[in-house]
This record gives sequence, C-alpha cells and structure tokens, in this order.
Amino acid sequence: MSILVNQSSVLGPELTDDVEVALLSAVDDDHGGVIVELKEPMDPAAFHTSLRASISNWKKQGIKGAWIKLPIQLANLVEACVKEGFWYHHAEPSYLMLVCWLPNTEHTIPVNASHRVGVGAFVMNDKREVLVVQEKNGILRGLGLWKFPTGVVEQGEDIHAGVIREVKEETGVDTEFIEVLAFRQSHKSFFGKSDLFFVCMLRPLSHDIYPQELEIEAAQWMPVEEYAAQPLVQKHELLKYILDVGMAKIDKSYSGFSPVSAKAPFSGSQGHLYLNSRDLNLPRTVNMS
Repeated sequence: MSILVNQSSVLGPELTDDVEVALLSAVDDDHGGVIVELKEPMDPAAFHTSLRASISNWKKQGIKGAWIKLPIQLANLVEACVKEGFWYHHAEPSYLMLVCWLPNTEHTIPVNASHRVGVGAFVMNDKREVLVVQEKNGILRGLGLWKFPTGVVEQGEDIHAGVIREVKEETGVDTEFIEVLAFRQSHKSFFGKSDLFFVCMLRPLSHDIYPQELEIEAAQWMPVEEYAAQPLVQKHELLKYILDVGMAKIDKSYSGFSPVSAKAPFSGSQGHLYLNSRDLNLPRTVNMS
C-alpha cells in the first residue's frame, strides 16, 4: 500500500467536554487513510489534545491508517504520537514518519523499503585488462584483494546511471553502460535490510585512472588472468561467478539485460525495463536520458 495523496480534507474543530479542540489538518491517501504533515511548532500538550480529538474523528469517519510526518525540528512531538499508538515507519535526514492503524483489525500498512540496491562494474579494455580497485575501508581493507568497483545506487537514481557514477567516482574512468549481466539477492546485510546487487558490464571511454582519495587505496588496469588468479577470487564462489559471467559476455554469446525506457501504466512515471534486447530483436542502442 503506497501513501499517494489524491485529495485534501481539512478536518474542522471538535467539541471535547464542551471545549472546542482544533483538529489536525490532513489529506486523504489512496487507501482510506489520512496524512498529517506538520510544519509549524506546536505546544506538546496542545498537540496531544488535538491528536486525541483527531483520532476520535478519524475513527468516526472510518479512516484506516493515519500517517504523521514530523520534521526534525518538531521531534518534541514524537512522545505524544507514540502514546496514542503510533509507531515509527521510516526516517529521512529531515523528517520522521509515524503511522497508526485505527480499526480493530490486523493492519495492512506496508513495511518501509526493504532492500538496498548495490552495483558492481565489470569494465574491460581492448588489452583484456579489467578495471580493479583496493579499498581503504570496510571488511576488505588490508586483505590485498583487487576487486571490481562497487557502490550503492542513490535515491531516485537509475541502475545504469548509478554504476557509471560509481566507476567515475572511484577511478576517474569514464564509461558507457552496456548491460546488467546478473544480480544477487541477500538478506540482513545492512541494518537488517535485504540487498539487491546488480553486476553490470561497462565499456571504458577513457583510460587514465584517478583513484578517489577518501575510499580507494589504489586502482589499476589488471590483466584478467592475473585478477582471476588471486587466492580470494579462487576461494569465493560469488567472485568466480561474477568473473565467469563477464568473460562469457566478452568471449561468447551471453546476453544480459539492457534498459528500455517505458512509462508505468497507471502513474505515468518514466522508468526503465531491463530486458534481453537481443532475443527480442530490439536496437542495441537505447535512450537512457
């Protein structure tokens, strides 16, 4: 269940013990719920009174889920929300979102985003050298492992754009996205969240390397045979699979998934469908703007 807003509904005052209490302003979502977005400071006691009255009003209206978006500067209102049955749904740098299920039934509130999206880049030049890095931080620090550039896709960023950005940031090398070769799903990898990791093939557009000082210890073009001979690559099945699928694309007829621009059928939002364009006889060049 998403919380897309479709119409406004400003709730009026309610009498509580013959005292008029201002109800919280809210907008309807698409699923029988309301969203309250607070922006101005409120006295915590006055807010608590308005919240109680609003909950009573919402229940009379048959409202199901109630969402409250608190900007970080109004964190002093969290306690009142929790006392009235709200729980944390998610947080961003500038706000906290709380939610409460009002009917006396099992709730259908969707969980917060359950996955983080990561990318890894298989980049090979005309000399059959792969682009590799050694990291300054993390669990691989000090192990001497040369690895493919990896990173996390940012909010609102497409996979193909994210992997190009990560390679540029870590190595200074400009690239062109070719395909998603494979992906892996794992669980409980980052604060209990699951992880989707996309192995991508990119074509180098430049050669000179400028390692990122903050995160990268070193970066180089390495003969693929030398990369494959590393003890840790030989030991770990996942690293071997990633190398195998990259070489299958280079040397054989393996076809991965390339992005095709497409609109969502209901929201109309623009996105990308990753598919095997070769077997569908689609043009290899796609517009990724």
